[in-house]
Amino acid sequence: MYCECMQHFGQPLVHETRDDPAPTGSEVLLRITAAGLCHSDLHIHSGEYDLGHGRKLNFASRGLELPVVLGHEIAGRIEAAGPEAQHLDPARNYVVYPWQGCGKCRVCLEGRENFCPSPRNLGFHADGGFASMIRLAHPRYLFDIGDLDPAIAAPLACSGLTSFSALKKVQETIAEVPLVIIGAGGLGLMCIGLVKALGGLPPVVVDIDPAKREAALTAGAGRVIDGTAEDAMAQIQTACGATIPSVIDFVAAPATASMSFDLVGKGGKVILVRLFGGASDWPLPLIPLKAVSIIGSVVGSLPEFQELIDLARAGKVPPLQTTTYPLDEANDAMHALEEGRIVGRAVLVP
Repeated sequence: MYCECMQHFGQPLVHETRDDPAPTGSEVLLRITAAGLCHSDLHIHSGEYDLGHGRKLNFASRGLELPVVLGHEIAGRIEAAGPEAQHLDPARNYVVYPWQGCGKCRVCLEGRENFCPSPRNLGFHADGGFASMIRLAHPRYLFDIGDLDPAIAAPLACSGLTSFSALKKVQETIAEVPLVIIGAGGLGLMCIGLVKALGGLPPVVVDIDPAKREAALTAGAGRVIDGTAEDAMAQIQTACGATIPSVIDFVAAPATASMSFDLVGKGGKVILVRLFGGASDWPLPLIPLKAVSIIGSVVGSLPEFQELIDLARAGKVPPLQTTTYPLDEANDAMHALEEGRIVGRAVLVP
């Protein structure tokens, strides 16, 4: 097998050739057909998150050991399997659930491995998808994608699941008042299509990039608004036509977090998703006075992923605009994403 490996934080990925892994027990060896590139990969590559006020979260102190193969949005076919791996079809295409836990603790047994205190997430704690093959611990992490294009299905493992899980947290209001979505990158665009799939009104989408606002309209937004406009807040409130019950912030920068808090009405919800960095200066007395719920949302659970895959296979999840790169151009793809030149999703193809 071959891979593009991160040997040092902040340095270009290095092409490596390795022996093919041999699966044992319940393990499965997957030949990768597509691997999505995510902003989280850029954060991991940098080695830290910006926590604001001069503080950093260092990944080396959180269990990330180098070298590691990045990539957590993975689709592929069965290459081999251990004797305990059951109910797999080598003729089928699968997408991988990458947010893997210990499999034994309470949250893992409830299907919420994304909350496991001893995680084994692909592309961070274990080698990920920027490779020709990957060895997985168990068949439960494989989901049959039917006739979906692997390059379209792979981003469902993060972009899709993260958007879906965030949206489920505000699902009760989206059919009454348009949802406000801040950020029309891969996550925001995915969320627009999912709003329709779950019976919601066309959302109001806020982004500072004209190309991304145009992409949001194409994806089904009811209205798009430039977040830098002097009257952006008034435009958003007018577009919603009522007290705003929920905002999903797919940027989660200080400016957008402040806007989200100011927009939402009493008893509303602010869902913070992306890990842009920085710190918020919310006025603390207004949090109880407005009775606002500020909820962090990180990826999603195994049951949520099954629900999302079922929607996708039924044709209810519109495909994202996708740009494909050969795997050996992973560094170029990462630069393009970092510079904001990717609309939708970038996918590496071995």
